[in-house]
Amino acid sequence: MPNDIPVLEPSGTLAPDAAAFLSQRTSLAPVPFVPEISLHMADDVIALWEALEQARGEIGLPPPFWAFPWAGGVAVARYVLDHPELVAGRRVLDLAAGSGLVAIAAALGGAAAVRAVDIDPYAVVAMEVNAGANRVEIEPVAEDILDGDGGTAQVVLAGDVFYERAMAARFLPFLERAQARGAQVIVGDPGRAYLPRERFTSLASYRVPVVADLEDAEHKATTVWRLDSACPSGD
Repeated sequence: MPNDIPVLEPSGTLAPDAAAFLSQRTSLAPVPFVPEISLHMADDVIALWEALEQARGEIGLPPPFWAFPWAGGVAVARYVLDHPELVAGRRVLDLAAGSGLVAIAAALGGAAAVRAVDIDPYAVVAMEVNAGANRVEIEPVAEDILDGDGGTAQVVLAGDVFYERAMAARFLPFLERAQARGAQVIVGDPGRAYLPRERFTSLASYRVPVVADLEDAEHKATTVWRLDSACPSGD
């Protein structure tokens, strides 16, 4: 196994060289459509994906979501930067944060505090590195929080979380609970099948450049949505 590939320690945490691996296997560059923010992005997504599978000794791992900008997150980040009043002075939660793109946009928009949550420990490393590159402070957390309601977050942001039926079935109740306790919930979605559009109001639409290797397209029509009030889906 090459020495520059990080592995998971028995505790499930990352080996100390994870940040160095990320820097070596990605390039820092402005994000297409959101050039105000630069991220460490994979030059070759497939090669990075294979390297991670080799490091973990597993085949069929999900894509390294933290290594490239997804259309939904790009759209939310663009919207936040264009409408900083959404987050200015408020506590923000970035859900399924990946690279930290949306969290960084919220910090640049003047959020009082930004918590960025993802279940992938590699994403936490990416968020830390990317936040440093953009000279902002966020709180990256590797945790599954979907049984809760977002705590004290006044704004909940989520980019591209309705891509699978099982994921949508967990994300929607969480977002509804956050909205019910008073948080404003904003979602970015590039036409995924499992977004219940009748529950949302469209705020903006964009034509977002995407990674063709993963989306089979060079651009995705992507909408930023606000969750409307309603009875929780579990009731």
